[in-house]
Amino acid sequence: MNNFTKGFFKDNPVFVLFLGLCPMLGVTTTAFNGLGMGLATTFVLVMSNLVVSIVKSQIPDKVRIPSFIVIIASFVTMVELLMQAYLPALFDQLGLFIPLIVVNCLVLGRSEAFASKNGVWSSIVDGTGMGLGFAFALTVLGGVREIFGSGAIFGYKFIEGDGMLVFVLAPGAFIALGYLIVMINKINDKTA
Repeated sequence: MNNFTKGFFKDNPVFVLFLGLCPMLGVTTTAFNGLGMGLATTFVLVMSNLVVSIVKSQIPDKVRIPSFIVIIASFVTMVELLMQAYLPALFDQLGLFIPLIVVNCLVLGRSEAFASKNGVWSSIVDGTGMGLGFAFALTVLGGVREIFGSGAIFGYKFIEGDGMLVFVLAPGAFIALGYLIVMINKINDKTA
């Protein structure tokens, strides 16, 4: 249970470990985009952790990292093709950031630091927890930016008029991320 829950607050990939910030800042203009990218990354993380934990003893040390990247790239290609076929609007919104999951330091880092040293079940649980923590962070940041930027959440408009343009643009991502990091750290301090 600790391996699963640590990804949400204690070791959240974005708010605590500061991993995966490029897609975090690039795609979180809406909560839906954040959720879509988070779930895509979660799938890749869980599946790559599963495969790495199974084949870790068969991979020579000299080609360990390139082998992990090939495994990750295979699952990213699957996600990209499935998203393009079944979620074309989301695919168009996320664009270049989908193939960049391959080089997301969260995915490679969990493969190297956890899956290559632990069993199959622990690796699946770790990948699920860290992936859902990443999806949580992207969705929350996208939601905050969408609420303040356009007065809507998941496309449902609940505030009339225009929002604050800064939250739709890149500086808004940094501002919202900073405040969310402070909030998560306060929560972590209280529970510690």
